[in-house]
Amino acid sequence: MTISSSLNAGVAGLNANASRLASISDNIANSATLGYKRVETDFHSMVVGSGSDAVFTAGGVRSTSTRLIDERGSLVPSSNATDLSVNGRGMMPVTTSAAVNVGNGTLPLMLMTTGSFRPDAEGLLRTDTGMVLMGWPADADGTIPNFPRNTIGGLEPVRIGTNQFATDPTTKMQLSVNLPATGTMAGATGVPHELAVEYFDNLGIAENLNITFTPDVPATGASNTWTITIRDSASGDAVVGEYTLTFDSSPTLGGTLQSVTALSGGAYDPATGTVDLTLAGGPLALGLGQPGQPGGMTQVADQFAPGQITKNGSPVGALTSVEVDENGMMQAIFDTGITRTIYQIPVVDVPNLNGLKSLAGQVYQVAPESGAFFLWDASDGPTGSIAGFSREESATDVARELTDLIQTQRAYSSNAKVIQTVDEMLQETTNIKR
Repeated sequence: MTISSSLNAGVAGLNANASRLASISDNIANSATLGYKRVETDFHSMVVGSGSDAVFTAGGVRSTSTRLIDERGSLVPSSNATDLSVNGRGMMPVTTSAAVNVGNGTLPLMLMTTGSFRPDAEGLLRTDTGMVLMGWPADADGTIPNFPRNTIGGLEPVRIGTNQFATDPTTKMQLSVNLPATGTMAGATGVPHELAVEYFDNLGIAENLNITFTPDVPATGASNTWTITIRDSASGDAVVGEYTLTFDSSPTLGGTLQSVTALSGGAYDPATGTVDLTLAGGPLALGLGQPGQPGGMTQVADQFAPGQITKNGSPVGALTSVEVDENGMMQAIFDTGITRTIYQIPVVDVPNLNGLKSLAGQVYQVAPESGAFFLWDASDGPTGSIAGFSREESATDVARELTDLIQTQRAYSSNAKVIQTVDEMLQETTNIKR
């Protein structure tokens, strides 16, 4: 029995070291595979019997192999903005292009720590192996709705249209214009001053606000009062607002705006110094300045001088590129210089990363051993940030694997020697009968 158990232990040793050799071979073969997670084979002794017998019985050894998914390789830079990696714990959600194309129900959730995503013919961001990046879509204003974190119901394939266009309407404008103080004095000509200011409507069309400043000329003295009439070219040059501006003439606040009275249009808010105009192309907050404060409308000297006029908005822009920041926000960059959030890429985490099911192509799936998943904002909670322009190297340490290879070879040879020795002993036993 003892000799037979020795033979069985030797065979078990051969099998265990063969398994370790297979994992080492796989690790070395994938030493240049980006995102590869190495496999580690551990040995566990087997005990046969209670140990109370006078003669020891060899139990042998068994092996278990584990893919160390929680080990991360170094990040290396790339030239593609949508080469993405998770810098720390967690994974990016992906699905298969086949499931997206079929479109017959809920998409399967798969996970990757790194991937080179590029738009295909349909605009889907996918890898060469057919993995499609998924994210939460942003609203038209660039904000991300509040999606559930324990389900993939809010996730959808990230689609980038190279022929995508975006409007950036003008919603705020600040006037900084000096009106001549001599224009409201007795004897002045009363000639109005005109100013045209361009803005962009909700369709990205360039329109004008045609503004007329008419002085109130008194019979004696100075009125320090002007009437501002605002017309909108998109409304057929109709009047959209008319206001009376009164300026301070005191020694300390001379020339600053004293009050604004609305004759038509939106009310004046002295706290912000703005009036709300309703234009054919959308609403616009026009800043005239706050009472007694510098900036905005002034009345000094004897010249009409439009100063700095600031506004937001831009013409229609064509999509030129996309980038993902460390918080997982995918920004669309347009040729007009505007940037808009179009998706948020969450980071998926599970309690036991090493319990994930491994698939080909450095792809993983949630399994009972991994625990339930949760969708985090990148850089939030236990998860890492998302790095664009980067790929994750293989977690294989070639020097370590070669060292393990030498040990495995020696151990395999030693187990083979045990089998050879048992064979010789059994031969000797057989020879006793002769």
